[in-house]
Amino acid sequence: MEKFEGYIFTALCSTNFLISCLLFSRVTREQREPYMDEIFHIPQAQKYCYGKFNEWDPMITTLPGLYLVSVGVIKPVVWLADLTGQVVCSTAMLRFINLLFNCGILYLLYLLICKLHLREKTRTTSRRVLSALSLSTFPVLYFFNFLYYTDAGSTFFTLFTYLMTLYGCHKASALLGVCSVLFRQTNIIWVAFCAGTLVAAKMDEAWRVEHTKKRDEKSPPSQVPLSFTGAKKVMLFTLEFLTSPSHVKAVLLVAWPYALVGVGFLAFMVLNDGIVVGDRTSHEACLNFPQLFYFFSFALFFSLPVSLCYYRAVRFLQALKKQPLFFLFVTCIFLLLVWKFTSVHKYLLADNRHFPFYVWKRLFQRHELVRFLLVPVYVFAGWNFLDSFKSRSLFWSLAFLACLLAATVPQKLLEFRYFIVPYLMYRLHMPLPSLPRLIVEFLLYTAVNAATLYIFISKTFHWPDSTATQRFMW
Repeated sequence: MEKFEGYIFTALCSTNFLISCLLFSRVTREQREPYMDEIFHIPQAQKYCYGKFNEWDPMITTLPGLYLVSVGVIKPVVWLADLTGQVVCSTAMLRFINLLFNCGILYLLYLLICKLHLREKTRTTSRRVLSALSLSTFPVLYFFNFLYYTDAGSTFFTLFTYLMTLYGCHKASALLGVCSVLFRQTNIIWVAFCAGTLVAAKMDEAWRVEHTKKRDEKSPPSQVPLSFTGAKKVMLFTLEFLTSPSHVKAVLLVAWPYALVGVGFLAFMVLNDGIVVGDRTSHEACLNFPQLFYFFSFALFFSLPVSLCYYRAVRFLQALKKQPLFFLFVTCIFLLLVWKFTSVHKYLLADNRHFPFYVWKRLFQRHELVRFLLVPVYVFAGWNFLDSFKSRSLFWSLAFLACLLAATVPQKLLEFRYFIVPYLMYRLHMPLPSLPRLIVEFLLYTAVNAATLYIFISKTFHWPDSTATQRFMW
């Protein structure tokens, strides 16, 4: 980091932390008692604080990473400051852990942007810094910095895992991947993605060699035409690569730390009889393909200032005109998946404290045909998503899409929190946007954050059968 850039970044980090602390103070004053999932997380963390590591709430479905880190941070502070009484492992103190994670996330995002956009390093200081700041305030993630949820820690360790992969520190990356899984089991998908990037690099190299031998100059060496012929070509090459002992050996020599994590996770699943610990009834896996389409739409909305422009819209219309049969086929597939594989979780229909409840009620439940009428939007959102990766290699893109499918499709519940890591990965790998676009993105995120925090603090309500104050949230 250059000296001047370091000063700017440090000033922004300090300002961001100060503003977050002020907001944290306001949220904690308004909601002193544990709220929503905190009623499970906070008592469990307090048990760990008091050394009761053998007690476990069966309603908790994630591993104890958040509680272990909380104890590891709080206990030394308590000892150094000689704190006693109720302040130790209080709701406010536990929530504050996530503000610390937010600072770490901001720094990790900055390092990732620098690493992923090395070619532009000499002339993009302000863009890199603003991009990191903007992504650290990504509304769904930023909101949960003020509550004791697993999202901040889960995102921190997942980003840290990927950063170490990019630096070639694969043993450290695998160890950090284990930490991320301790926060949320589904993070094993992003550990697999880190390994997948190594496999993709080997496959890209083999693909280039093969096409150099064939003197195929009709398309770039790491790309194929968007057609059925191109898809067949890629599938045959992938099968050939994965069945070649020399290629498999070359991959394992680099990716063995991730393979060990994968084997360990498989052993955990066998011993645990599944991926979920605790309450399994509300977290059953299914084939909910529209979840991928919801993510595409979600990504389109939040990346609108930096991904969509007049020229991209024109390119989409040109692609539509050039390959109408392909887009018709894709639309038919989307319609079929929406028709046969739409799953609706009971919580989505019953819990009116979450924003997805109102999205579903006021959009999807207006008429039974609405979900089909939205398919053209999904097609465009999906195309826009993929078009953002055109500068990335073919097999890297396939690895990312495979992990995205694994992270979204099995989820029955429409929960925007599950989109945090996939969205950040998507946004990080987009070409670095211009400064005006980044400013618009930051203003959009700031406006959404202000609105959601205002609604959470001010727009309270009560259920008829309860005296407890209820609040709206992501």
